[in-house]
Amino acid sequence: MLRLGTREFAPDEPVIMAIVNRTPDSFYDRGATFLDEPALERVGHAVDEGAAIIDIGGVKAGPGEEVDAAEEIRRTVGFVAEVRRRHPAVVISVDTWRHEVGTAVCEAGADLLNDAWGGVDPRLAEVAGRYGVGLVCTHAGGARPRTRPHRVEYPDVMADVLRVTTSLAERAVELGVPRESVLIDPGHDFGKNTRHSLEATRRLPEMTATGWPVLVSLSNKDFVGETLDVPLKERLLGTLATTAVSAWLGAQVYRVHEVAETAQVLRMVAAIAGRAEPAVARRGLA
Repeated sequence: MLRLGTREFAPDEPVIMAIVNRTPDSFYDRGATFLDEPALERVGHAVDEGAAIIDIGGVKAGPGEEVDAAEEIRRTVGFVAEVRRRHPAVVISVDTWRHEVGTAVCEAGADLLNDAWGGVDPRLAEVAGRYGVGLVCTHAGGARPRTRPHRVEYPDVMADVLRVTTSLAERAVELGVPRESVLIDPGHDFGKNTRHSLEATRRLPEMTATGWPVLVSLSNKDFVGETLDVPLKERLLGTLATTAVSAWLGAQVYRVHEVAETAQVLRMVAAIAGRAEPAVARRGLA
């Protein structure tokens, strides 16, 4: 059972995490949710479309203008508090690698810390343990925050993913994070080239076999763009195809931009797998 905030999710229940970037230079939406009202509207739409988790980020993942901890806190803390006020049942996640930000957002009501840079600040897990919130333990190949991979190599990429993520997960539990609130993430594109991300996808059963719930962040990423040779705004179909494969292979949480489309894919996969019934079943029965 995965427990985040006040919510519980069965092991075979797919969970959508909607991305809400509080940045003026985010790679996908180019700052569309930087201001409060558009961002709050985005949260409302995402919840209505089926998102159980809202993932709030105050710093773009890629290189760009320097954003210090104080500015990241300014972009996220008040927003976390307002989302908590408007949506008391939603799980609030904050995408950060800094323990100072983690402390501030937990005080404001966050339920989950999404550490996309693989424990580069080891004190972030201590914050999660102190507040009893969830933690996403990600493989980033040792990359520093906001850097792009360059000629990165692994003797076995999945072996490295398993070693890093399970070690981070066990450390988190030792620090007080509830075991049922820890997730592992292969870290598509983070410290990886396209072939690494594709291999990590097809070998997801090795991650699910660890017993930790698996989160995948696939949405419109570069490995999709390079695989299909399509620009940023034409990556939805590739993203949804990868989502369907990941669902079939056992991933549980999906960090996405397009909530409604992802929800349909996950429902279809669940029905094919026999874990869900069709919404309507009239054909051949009338």
